[in-house]
Amino acid sequence: MSDTILPTRIALVGNPNSGKTALFNALTGARQKVANYPGVTVERKEGMVSTPGGRRVSVLDLPGTYSLRARSPDEVVTRDVVLGHLAGEASPEIIVCVADSTNLRLVLRLALELKKVGRPMMLALNMYDIAERQGIRIDIEGLSKALGVPVVTTVAVRKRGLDLLLQQVDLLAGNAGQAGTWHEPSASEIREAHREAERILRDYVKPPLRPDTWTGRLDGVLLHPVAGTIILMAILFLMFQAVFTWATPLMDLIDEGFTQLGALVAQYVPEGLLQSFISDGLIAGVGSVVVFLPQILILFFFIILLEDFGCVARAAFLMDRLMGVAGLHGRAFIPLLSSFACAIPGVMAARVIDNKRDRITTILVAPLTTCSARIPVYTLIIAAFIPDRQVWGFANLQGLVMFGLYAAGISSALIVAFIVRKLLWRSASEPFLIELPAYKMPDPKNVLRGVYTRGQVFLRRAGTTILSLMVLVWFLSTFPNAPAGATGPAIDYSFAGMLGRFLHPLFAPIGFSWQMVVALIPGMAAREVAVGALGTVYAVSGEIGEGTLGATLAAQWPLAAALSFLAWYVFAPQCLSTLAVVRRETGGWLWPSVMFGYMMALAYIASYITFHIASAWAG
Repeated sequence: MSDTILPTRIALVGNPNSGKTALFNALTGARQKVANYPGVTVERKEGMVSTPGGRRVSVLDLPGTYSLRARSPDEVVTRDVVLGHLAGEASPEIIVCVADSTNLRLVLRLALELKKVGRPMMLALNMYDIAERQGIRIDIEGLSKALGVPVVTTVAVRKRGLDLLLQQVDLLAGNAGQAGTWHEPSASEIREAHREAERILRDYVKPPLRPDTWTGRLDGVLLHPVAGTIILMAILFLMFQAVFTWATPLMDLIDEGFTQLGALVAQYVPEGLLQSFISDGLIAGVGSVVVFLPQILILFFFIILLEDFGCVARAAFLMDRLMGVAGLHGRAFIPLLSSFACAIPGVMAARVIDNKRDRITTILVAPLTTCSARIPVYTLIIAAFIPDRQVWGFANLQGLVMFGLYAAGISSALIVAFIVRKLLWRSASEPFLIELPAYKMPDPKNVLRGVYTRGQVFLRRAGTTILSLMVLVWFLSTFPNAPAGATGPAIDYSFAGMLGRFLHPLFAPIGFSWQMVVALIPGMAAREVAVGALGTVYAVSGEIGEGTLGATLAAQWPLAAALSFLAWYVFAPQCLSTLAVVRRETGGWLWPSVMFGYMMALAYIASYITFHIASAWAG
């Protein structure tokens, strides 16, 4: 009978970098689901937990905000959920205001705003161990009385204080009810709340008697315009070197596994359509993409570590001057860094930028940052055409080329942003203000959970989108059969062969073969599908044989054509999902059309120049 009782809904609200998501993960563990809010593309994380009193609780992790006077799209969602204004989203019964214990200035103002909403709430002082280590003295009882709400201390990454927090949920749940008709605070109310927060801070939060010098020393180096930039570039360089060198043994193991699987199919399945479908369509196609899973996991491992260490906000601060020269807001660094994983969360992360023009400029250039979906394409071509040797005594040449491709994407994003600002919006970007979180050691469980989740997403994509497209490519490459008396390869007479040759004249000036053209078409759904398409096309034609796809390309493609293919993928908008998200984020098809047009033009021009320069150099 108790299973039919609806769970108590609580919402975690707080400033960015307050540890909300770490607290959410600590409370809910694996009992969580991720979706989008109704009608918007803001990510919605919700999970279940039970209190000491046996109460079922639904925990909602809301986007970070500094105030209920919302400015960015993320803050609008948080405001609307808290005030009960978001259609299709039930209001939370209890609000948990999550605070970074080392930096309480702005969150106290937010807590005062949240209290006026009229729902039961508490303040969770997260990362309390860091505040103690830094010598910050917080009068918990006095702070609770001043705010008029319970105050608990937590250390989310070590799961400390969770029982006390959940006990407070039990106590507050008895007072849960409908909130008043409070609305978004006015500017004068914000100023009043800010003055009150400053008073509370002075009275109940005392700075350390001996200030923390480690943070200052580290920031003195990492935020230095020269030293900090060199260190940031070194970290990125190490990341791309690792993507190649660390992943190779695992990639070889996965590749050998798919090779053996193909051999088993050839041994036990009679020759014919069924064997071709399994070996050439499924194993060759999907296996050509899955083999790059180790590289993608390594990339995400580095990104998650940087976020957990507290380096991402500092990198944004460090890059603010460069961003400003390019006409981008300093906060644009965060969406661009997110785009290393995937352009979709990168585009969505632009919501942290308040100004609409700055936000649209960032959205337009975010897909130029090299996403993980490009890694299979880059790795395939680099491994096939770039020698695996050391240069300068310490760097791997293949990793160096990979770093260059990433640098080309970032540089092009800055150049395009500069042009957009000069042509469309000549006004200066707004000043960049950001709070730097405390340095903290990453929680291994959170890092592994994040890497595991990203791996799941990639494999799920390989098992759905990529698999279905590989089946389509196999069908197009197999049917219709070659006519009687045909002298050329059977694939030349297939739908894929006909389509590739029909479009080939358009791509011939940039050195593309008809097989390359065929790979571009399903690659519009997802960039990495191009590798699987090439694997299927060459497998169906019988040209891979006992070798690998890379060896086949090295034997059949001129170096100039391979470099042209790489240049195309640095710029081309080979992802319809990204365009769809841009449409939702910008409210129409104007900006997705602009993005598609300029990126296609850039891709063609870059490939044309690359092909002809490489041809002249090789000749």
